[in-house]
Amino acid sequence: MLEEVERWLSTRSWSATDRPLHQILAAKQRTGRTVSVVLPALNEEETVGDIAAVIRHDLMRQVPLVDELVVVDSGSTDRTSEVAAAAGATVVHRDEILPRVPAVPGKGEVLWRSLLLTSGDIVCFIDADLRDFSSDFVSGIVGPLLTDPDIDLVKGMYDRPLGGAAGQGGRVTELMARPLLNMHWPQLAGFVQPLGGEYAARRSLLEQLPFPVGYGVELGMLVDALHLVGLDALAQVDIGVRKHRHQDGQALGRMAAAIYRTAQLRLARGHLIRPSLTQFERGGDGFEPRTYSVDTEERPPMAEIAEYQARRAA
Repeated sequence: MLEEVERWLSTRSWSATDRPLHQILAAKQRTGRTVSVVLPALNEEETVGDIAAVIRHDLMRQVPLVDELVVVDSGSTDRTSEVAAAAGATVVHRDEILPRVPAVPGKGEVLWRSLLLTSGDIVCFIDADLRDFSSDFVSGIVGPLLTDPDIDLVKGMYDRPLGGAAGQGGRVTELMARPLLNMHWPQLAGFVQPLGGEYAARRSLLEQLPFPVGYGVELGMLVDALHLVGLDALAQVDIGVRKHRHQDGQALGRMAAAIYRTAQLRLARGHLIRPSLTQFERGGDGFEPRTYSVDTEERPPMAEIAEYQARRAA
């Protein structure tokens, strides 16, 4: 692992418990910063209401951390909008935002349009398919942005169980995104969940970033933020365990392809190559990095080998 990343892990990786809620609220009052939470949603009637209800109860009614809670419906055919509205969220359909620009399908499209709809100085994105949701997800990742003026973007990090097995979720992360980042943008190798949908950023940063319209939005945003504000302006917070609906293999393939294409577009800007991969395991002191070489040596065609040529001639 790069020394810069090792240093970053020790200074820009925290736990949600490192900043108690009263400290975050005091910083919010002192700075006057406002917070918007956005849930992009497509056919999430089973979970979106519970998430919205928890945020509204814990972070709007009990304490004034969140100023604005918005669900952007990107074309649901179920009761997503009705359930979210009943839970107290402001619900807006994707097509109602910037109607002069025809909308295209994709998560990034919704996040991009949400900037026109919201007003918070800090915008927090939360996926709408989470189960057993805790408001710590929001306060944990918003906290550094309110308490530290040098931080511009914060990603959530967490365990992602799959079928009861801890740490086996995030298949596209491990098979596509992490190798891409480690080899081409090694400064970002320290992010435990680079594709995670739970993150927050200053509006002043988000409004300067291009948004891939599809699944590549998280990787694209991370790479572009690195180039724009530098590694020390980025951070991550451990928020425990993330439980959500897992997609099938074909859907994951489409996601991986979109992420790869997003990376391709950015590689044209110039990049670093590092044939190593840093992965993470939870240990006694939190997530611990493990770095492995992934250098792939290749042999030339056998027809080019002199001994083989001689054998064929004999």
